[in-house]
Amino acid sequence: MTTETLHKDMTIKDVLERWPETLDVFIANGFESFRDEKQRTRVGAFLKLERAAQTKKYDLGNFLGLLQEKINEQLNQVDVTMKTTEKAGSNVSVSGLLPCPVRLPLLEGFDAFIEEYTRETGIDVSYKLEAASVGADWIEENIKGIEDPAELPDIFLSAGFETFFDQKTIGRFKDQGVFSDITGDAVNEDFSSIQIKDPKKDYSIIATVPAVFMVNHEERGDLPIPRRWADLLEPEFARNVALPVGDFDLFNAILLALHKEHGDDGIRKLGRSMLKSMHPSQMVKNAKRVAEEKPYVTIMPYFFTKMAGMVKSLEIIWPEDGAIISPIFMLTKQASMEKVKPIAEFLASQPVGEILAQRGLFPSLHPKVDNRLNFEHPWKWVGWDYIYQQDIGELIRHTNRIFEDSMNNV
Repeated sequence: MTTETLHKDMTIKDVLERWPETLDVFIANGFESFRDEKQRTRVGAFLKLERAAQTKKYDLGNFLGLLQEKINEQLNQVDVTMKTTEKAGSNVSVSGLLPCPVRLPLLEGFDAFIEEYTRETGIDVSYKLEAASVGADWIEENIKGIEDPAELPDIFLSAGFETFFDQKTIGRFKDQGVFSDITGDAVNEDFSSIQIKDPKKDYSIIATVPAVFMVNHEERGDLPIPRRWADLLEPEFARNVALPVGDFDLFNAILLALHKEHGDDGIRKLGRSMLKSMHPSQMVKNAKRVAEEKPYVTIMPYFFTKMAGMVKSLEIIWPEDGAIISPIFMLTKQASMEKVKPIAEFLASQPVGEILAQRGLFPSLHPKVDNRLNFEHPWKWVGWDYIYQQDIGELIRHTNRIFEDSMNNV
């Protein structure tokens, strides 16, 4: 499909007439007045994109990139979404949650692969790959009630820990040898410093969601710049940190990593530090609003650093002691391996890894993928030994209770 391109000398009116879907991008990034049609008509006729970016102190390239992404997404969305299929009586089922920023390009490639796979093998494949934003509700409805491993999807993908290790959900099937890692021993050199592959070879990790810091220098005052996770637990950061509480996969990964090093007291201190729960995109678009109560530090998925580049007062910091990792897991049923191995291998392939890493900033474990991490990028990974020694589901519930209690007592 041909991609249409916008440029800096186009007026707002030109852009909205050709691509009305970009209105959401303008409104989400500080142009609230464009909700009003009269205002759009009056201002948009002469305000060019370059000048619009300057008025908000946005980097022009990043601003145009956000608009272009919306245009590209709209061009592909209808066809790709309609191709997501659930077929009664299918031989193979694939389910899971895909990171929102890369769901459409991943679906596009997956659909083309499945068409060819079915044509060559005669095997029908039913698949439902939802956006990760549906989160816990989707897992509650589709996974948590399963008692018989035969009812599980043949392949299941998602990020996080809770679903995969909770003994009340999929975790109880791991010890039964239901799953098998098909990715082999090789790992991307970006992860050579940690043992990230499942040593028991049950679960596959195809990519990661790293958590990093974003600081707003306009809110800094006399506060130090945080360089390590422990810095955020100090008293001076009380009510100065925004946390991705709504992103349960990443938030639980943060709780687990900090509890491993700092125990219950560390989780209480994290609760003390939190100013608000804020989606990273909200933090970026609100960074220039005077009336908004804004945190000094936001903990965010590395993906959202692309947006942060538009606001000059924001700085991205990769923690010196490592970005906390929320893994993107793939579970492949051993009993279905003869039929599903080619599908699992595609999902763990270099092309899929490149979409995850280069379009979504979700670093891939595939050894041939360029994750474009051309800087020091240590990891804070809880480790498989720790995972095996804990009841992860109960530990997540425990740390969440402590965190909520500490919030109520601030």
